[in-house]
Amino acid sequence: MAAARHFRSIPPERPTVADLIRFGAKEFERAGLAFGHGTGSAVDDAAALVFHVLDLDHADAERAYGRRPSARGVERVLETFAERIERRVPAAYLMGRMWFAGLEFEVDERVIVPRSPFAELIHARFEPWIEPSRVRRILDIGTGSGCIASACARAFPKAAVDAVDVSGHALEVARRNVAKHRLGRRVRLLQGDVFEPVEDQRYDLIVSNPPYVSEAEMRALPEEYHREPALALRAGRDGLDVVRRILAGAKRHLEPGGALFVEVGDSDVRLQKAFPKLPFTWLEFEHGGGGVFMLRRSELH
Repeated sequence: MAAARHFRSIPPERPTVADLIRFGAKEFERAGLAFGHGTGSAVDDAAALVFHVLDLDHADAERAYGRRPSARGVERVLETFAERIERRVPAAYLMGRMWFAGLEFEVDERVIVPRSPFAELIHARFEPWIEPSRVRRILDIGTGSGCIASACARAFPKAAVDAVDVSGHALEVARRNVAKHRLGRRVRLLQGDVFEPVEDQRYDLIVSNPPYVSEAEMRALPEEYHREPALALRAGRDGLDVVRRILAGAKRHLEPGGALFVEVGDSDVRLQKAFPKLPFTWLEFEHGGGGVFMLRRSELH
């Protein structure tokens, strides 16, 4: 088996699904792979790939673990494991999909893999920070795959959503996802930088998971992250280039009573030092993640 040369131990004979997951996780750890693209560990990564390749239902995982795939099925799983190890490609790209806020999205190397804690905010409809019934217009800056914009449209069925990205390639993927979830009438995709394509439009809610990785951090990222488009990650020397532009224009584009929510990840400390007079509210998440702030329109300069 050609794939076997990529492994440090011998693949199990006539394995169950659980055996394959254990084997894959062990090999991924030995290979020093990095995780965090929708999966949080070697076991999560291996399980996602096994279930994808064998077309298994995660909702029926307990029964699936004991199944013995066909010889061809095992071979296909091992080939996928080998590709994950050899190319250091995030599992989501190998699957061509990832889940966000309970929805499935198509992904490839034109967009970053959906993994933002924004999913938790969207499930809560941004309460208690805003009154959901008042939200009629939403802007998503740096939409990428369109996951945040689409999930917001689902959470706010009476709202229109503008989704902006500077990358035409990313918008091609977003267009497929908007169509997949039948949101074409309410989600408008626009190409341009930050507020440029929306001109003088105003919104009740502005959300963004923009590029926020500094030059030094980019150089230190594991190889898996360099498979993602640098345009969606890199944001200048201190990682704040795009966030500065968002803060500069947000007040002009928010309705009275509106709010801005932005993810800045590990750039949070640098942001607070750069804008010491802004009263950032840093949000906490039950299911992990952080580095997301909220500012009301009245708090913006």
